[in-house]
Amino acid sequence: MDLSDSYYEIEYDSCPMPGVGKYVLKSQKIEQPKKDQVRELFNQMRDIAREDRYLNFRTSGFYDKKLQQDKSRIFYKQGIFMQDFEDTYERQVPFSSYFPDYQMMGYEQLRTYFTWRAKVRSGDIADTSLSYAFLYFYELLNNIGVKDAQEGMNAIMSFWKTFRVYHQEIDKYVIHWLKDYHIYYDLPWSFKDFIKENNLGVHYPKVINPDDNFDFYCSLSKYDIRKSKFYNDDTLWLIRDCFDHVIKRLRDSLSEQKIFLEDLLFRSPKNMTPWTPFQNALFYPGLRHRDKRVILSEKEIYVRSQNTWKFHTTIATESGKQFIGYIVKQMESVLRTAMKYKYKLSVKSDALSQDTANTLSQAGISIEKLVTEATMEFYREATRTVVKVNPGALDKIRQEALMTQERLIVPEDVQEEPFVAKSEDSSPVAPSPMAEQDFSRPEPSTASLDSLSDPWECLRNAFTSLEQDAIIHLWMNQENITPCTESPKAQICDLKQFAQNNNIMLEVLIDGINEKAVDCIGDSLLDGEFVFFEDYIEQIKGMVNQLWQEKYPQELPIF
Repeated sequence: MDLSDSYYEIEYDSCPMPGVGKYVLKSQKIEQPKKDQVRELFNQMRDIAREDRYLNFRTSGFYDKKLQQDKSRIFYKQGIFMQDFEDTYERQVPFSSYFPDYQMMGYEQLRTYFTWRAKVRSGDIADTSLSYAFLYFYELLNNIGVKDAQEGMNAIMSFWKTFRVYHQEIDKYVIHWLKDYHIYYDLPWSFKDFIKENNLGVHYPKVINPDDNFDFYCSLSKYDIRKSKFYNDDTLWLIRDCFDHVIKRLRDSLSEQKIFLEDLLFRSPKNMTPWTPFQNALFYPGLRHRDKRVILSEKEIYVRSQNTWKFHTTIATESGKQFIGYIVKQMESVLRTAMKYKYKLSVKSDALSQDTANTLSQAGISIEKLVTEATMEFYREATRTVVKVNPGALDKIRQEALMTQERLIVPEDVQEEPFVAKSEDSSPVAPSPMAEQDFSRPEPSTASLDSLSDPWECLRNAFTSLEQDAIIHLWMNQENITPCTESPKAQICDLKQFAQNNNIMLEVLIDGINEKAVDCIGDSLLDGEFVFFEDYIEQIKGMVNQLWQEKYPQELPIF
């Protein structure tokens, strides 16, 4: 009870001494103070530390490792307890401390912090005491107040980019924490991609993409394909993807023999150094995580085993550098040949060290054969032509073809008038000589096409008269042949004009030729650019010569 609020009444009685009375204390009603729910919540939070035998960290043992671990554990538990609390305190009380935590903060400081934090989470990031900011960073590093690591990283970046305007001195801490965060947590992007996305390359000059085998191994290799003329803007992605495919095939083959690729490349470190993430923060690894191995740079490997982290540097052996160099060079040699590159690349068979060669030999692996087969396997798949058919376009072509066919069919009792095209001045134009040919398929000289033993003879007889003219026309265009005749039948014009002169769609004409070729010889004759395939040039030449002699025996030969 506050005595300043109490009062006394004085009673005077018949005391023989005049002017003297006695004090009599009267009873009064004491009101209960209003209940402070926020204070009670803070007390419950502090009880967590008391139950965990929280120590006084303002002692000389402040930087003791065991004390810091205990303090981090208390901070994590209290942070989880308070992660959803929001306050609306009107005052702003400053706070300053090394390694700040909730336990060392007074009532008004706690209310100031949780009010400020609520505004930060809503996007209103205002200046405040730097210790409050560090406390908020500690929460995010422990994933307190976020659903997962990805949301935690987004929150860190959002807060840092805004708050550093007030206090740039936090940069040196956050730069280290960002790297540790990517090592410790599983994120859907690589650290290298994160650096590039946020323009942080100046802070991490040697970081590579842990998932990027190509750049990592090229940095170790005796032969760096990235300096080759063959490695250019047109081929780099093909080369990179091919290398990943080759390495995967190699790993699989080695694994079958219980051999790890890294054992052929690196010297095993004698000692691995224990590593603690977020050393300049209060961080408690309270949750168990799967074992993990992170290659962060050419000389940084972090390994988590049974929730304990260790660190070591990669030391590539001389034989390991030779091995990767041989793989890269052999792969490039095969690709150059497959792509008909103007310069070939030779690979020495003795490029491997004797130890590596013996290990592969005992495992029954021919590295030259493996790399060659894997490279060709990838190249064939990467350059495979995939034809996508638009059903709507096909329907349109069929409908137009049917309409054309209907126009070309002449009833038996109706004599067909010759087609005469008109020019723009409406004067008659002589019909194309090839248009005079019959569109019906000629009957072969034998009883049936099936009886023809020569597939090319079968094909020649399968073509309609128009298709035969088109074959001759295409050949003359492709080979730039000028017939030794002035006959109008030998005149060469644009292929599209040829089809138009004969009242047939170009696509329908070409499809008809290719369909008959597939039926007779098992393959198409013309590619998508309406050019004869090189594989059949000699056969086509002979067929064209024979067709010319059959169709135009009075004309001079074209060859």
